[in-house]
Amino acid sequence: MRPVAFFTAGCISALFPAAAFAAGAHGLDGGKLSPAWGIPFAGLLLSIAILPLVANKFWHDHYGKVAAFWALALMLPLAATHGLQITLYSLLHAALIEYLPFIILLFALFTIAGGILVKGDLPGTPGVNTAILAIGTFFASVVGTTGASMILIRPILRANAKRPFNVHVVIFFIFLVSNIGGALSPLGDPPLFIGFLRGVDFFWTTTHLAAPTFFAASVLLAAFYALDHWFTRREKRAGKSKFGAIRILGSVNFLLLLGVIAAILFSAVWKPGVSFPIFGVTVEMQNLASNMILLVLAGLSLWLTPDTHRAANGFSWEPIAEVAKLFAGIFVTIIPVLAMLQAGRDGAFASLLQLITANDGNPHDAAYFWLTGALSAFLDNAPTYLVFFELAGGDAKALMGPLAATLAAISMGAVYMGALTYIGNAPNFMVKAIAEQAGVKMPGFFGYLGWACFFLLPVFALMMPIFAR
Repeated sequence: MRPVAFFTAGCISALFPAAAFAAGAHGLDGGKLSPAWGIPFAGLLLSIAILPLVANKFWHDHYGKVAAFWALALMLPLAATHGLQITLYSLLHAALIEYLPFIILLFALFTIAGGILVKGDLPGTPGVNTAILAIGTFFASVVGTTGASMILIRPILRANAKRPFNVHVVIFFIFLVSNIGGALSPLGDPPLFIGFLRGVDFFWTTTHLAAPTFFAASVLLAAFYALDHWFTRREKRAGKSKFGAIRILGSVNFLLLLGVIAAILFSAVWKPGVSFPIFGVTVEMQNLASNMILLVLAGLSLWLTPDTHRAANGFSWEPIAEVAKLFAGIFVTIIPVLAMLQAGRDGAFASLLQLITANDGNPHDAAYFWLTGALSAFLDNAPTYLVFFELAGGDAKALMGPLAATLAAISMGAVYMGALTYIGNAPNFMVKAIAEQAGVKMPGFFGYLGWACFFLLPVFALMMPIFAR
């Protein structure tokens, strides 16, 4: 999709979100759904995992149609069995409350960050690569995992472009910059922002997750340095790369990134009490205004940034288009899965949810960590965080006080384990697509999962003493 068309469509969606509908409806009763309703979601996940391996050209040309197929495979039977009203309500709720804000924020960060050009020669040495990853890990909690990923992925790709072994660089980039680094503020990752909207103090995550995040990041950075050093010795490059003069162009985009942060905070602070009911779905005025501000900021970036900056970055709209299409399918097919989870012990996943309560009746914090994390790796981590937040009581004051360890477990599981799969967090897919466009032969879904399990799960296991109960 051309950028102007994408921008115009986003504006229309934000201003008039399905305004033609006006009636009351109720959502799905997750307690009455069978696990079979999760088949379209599982089918889409398997398509994402398998088709790029066995039919790469077909997948590249038709991934949007595949996502639409699985979405229709859910919506048509849902309409036939539960009625048109419930189906439309469920679809609009997913689109207006979850998908549109999600994709508009990603589009704004992707567009603005793509206008920042880092020029100069960076040698792809273990020291330089580790430094870039460390900077990106910290930066992710300031401008979000998407913003940090989009700013730094292209410089680190250029630094390692001539190396025969560079896949591990991108994989650890996803681990650290696209996921774990976003754990220190509500701006870092969508789950934490949802917690902020639910009453969690802005700096609660900073103070309570700083130590485990520093531990996880330090272990992974050390592992990366050792691995990169080993690959560097195997490569036996004839000459050593040298530093060139480093310049950052498109600095106006840093101001626009600050505008994105301000827009997000604005939507959380400004409560005019004005809302628009759309087929039973309530759209708050502050969220509508925030979406419009984000789209305007993206438009300003396109207008104020010379095209040469994006051209030098190798910028294209394909990564955000791929994320938009695939996650549209994910947000639709996940509807019954989330409904069953939200039904708690009355739903099809009751046996799983029983694991989060210890024998003494207190929350089982380790189970909260692993279950939130495991589901976040394959579902969207923001609604997964919300489900477990509610299961833990939903009272922000209690969760920040006596149940602080439980909230920390939920937060870390949602943020950290988004790194386990390509679909665990939106920047993962973007980074993968950009790396592949740059010629990096990224592993498939299961190949990446193998890398992630090998390096991440031991680190998470080492963190288990945090959860004493």
